[in-house]
Amino acid sequence: MPQADVNGTMLNYRFDGPEGGDIVMFSNSLASDLAMWDLQVPFLNEAGYRVLRYDSRGHGRSAAPPGPYSIDMLASDAVGLADVLGLGRFHFCGLSLGGMVGQMLGALHGGRLLSLILCDTSPFMGNKEVWEERFRRVRKDGMAGVVDETIDRWFTKAGQARIPEEVEKVRRMIRGTPVEGYCGSGAAISELDLRETIRGISTRTLVIVGEQDPGTPVSAAELIHSRIRSSTLTIIPEAAHFVNVEQSGLFNKALLQFLAS
Repeated sequence: MPQADVNGTMLNYRFDGPEGGDIVMFSNSLASDLAMWDLQVPFLNEAGYRVLRYDSRGHGRSAAPPGPYSIDMLASDAVGLADVLGLGRFHFCGLSLGGMVGQMLGALHGGRLLSLILCDTSPFMGNKEVWEERFRRVRKDGMAGVVDETIDRWFTKAGQARIPEEVEKVRRMIRGTPVEGYCGSGAAISELDLRETIRGISTRTLVIVGEQDPGTPVSAAELIHSRIRSSTLTIIPEAAHFVNVEQSGLFNKALLQFLAS
């Protein structure tokens, strides 16, 4: 897959779909890569959209420079990649960390966006002690030390039993995440506070959340929805954090309806 030099960092990216279609840009969560969106690409392509996926800095095949990172930095990477690729306006969809990037894009670069989709994310995290403990663990034991607990946050037990192959693919993504990228991006999440910033978003926005998400719960999605006047909220049943994988059919339907509306 091609790479682009963006803000001094090499970012891995991939296009799929018709060249003349509107661009939908996808941004991955912490400890995953662009393959997390595999179940969305065929449906969007069939509907005529051109999909742009990229590995956030510190993830997948992108470079993992020393941290800490910030949400400002990661949002600058996203719009910088769009600039390098010569894109005009585009739809943007991000989950978790990617949704935090999307919130910042909406606030600072709303003129570049056709629409904004914020999935299982939050404008504020806190719990710095929890994050510091995770950083200590992965620096000592590698990403294997957080795989099981991450999977249990990202998927319901029923989902893990129903779609074991997809869950295993996500498990491999977590294991393959560079420790520096995990810690650098985790630092950005632990410092996040966009609760007032998102009031400035005027882009048409869809907020999606899994009904059983323990990390970025329905209450966080409701907070985002309450502060972005142009937003609608969709709660997906029988899903935790990785709603686009665990309930891909419902997610894809909601996404396509929103894009086409």
